[in-house]
Amino acid sequence: MSAHSADFVWRAGGAIALSAKAGHPVHVVCLSYGERGESQGLWRKEGMTIEKVKQAREDEARQAADILGAEITFYDMGDYPLTPDRAAADRLVEDMRRVQPGVILTHVERDPYNLDHCFAHELALRCRMVAQAAGHPSAHPPIGAPQVLCFEPHQPEQCHFKPDLLLDITEVFDLKRAAMAAMGGAQGHLVDYYTDLGTRRGVQYRRNGGVGAEHAEAYESIFPTVATAIV
Repeated sequence: MSAHSADFVWRAGGAIALSAKAGHPVHVVCLSYGERGESQGLWRKEGMTIEKVKQAREDEARQAADILGAEITFYDMGDYPLTPDRAAADRLVEDMRRVQPGVILTHVERDPYNLDHCFAHELALRCRMVAQAAGHPSAHPPIGAPQVLCFEPHQPEQCHFKPDLLLDITEVFDLKRAAMAAMGGAQGHLVDYYTDLGTRRGVQYRRNGGVGAEHAEAYESIFPTVATAIV
């Protein structure tokens, strides 16, 4: 779940492309277009309006999602700030029940630079909780207990981010790079940043016992991992 229309690309594009390549359906929810606070490149253009920015952001995100192999939905909740919306929360619960996710990717709990990300994190957990409730009225059955993985924030040391999963995305990094380029109209300055971050995380992947990764993404899990044996 992405607070703004590009977050899923920068932070989880590799995971999305890997899952899609393996034949798993991937569903991206963008709570907002990031039209106010995350579209600096577009607002510099003459004659820009809020509706033009939103349309441009949607077009970019749809192109990026198509490159990665994901379905995408826009909630259009507005940004800076994202605010509670009961109808949107009910919609997200219903979407979770319809999709029956095996894992949920979203933002970290703490991000002092962008409180929209914190809101998205809390909303994801609240809606996961409600979607599990047997007594909640819905056209779809309750979900199980999908893991929630928080993707890496822009400045992790300020967000108490402590990754416990490094994911090798080498085989799909060309797709992530293409998807990032598709978002370049509004936030082109981030393409090089997240390319470099993928390389650094690849080094850490190898340092922690992995083999062969040139690019990786980092995630922090919310819930314990279950197992029947320690190998």
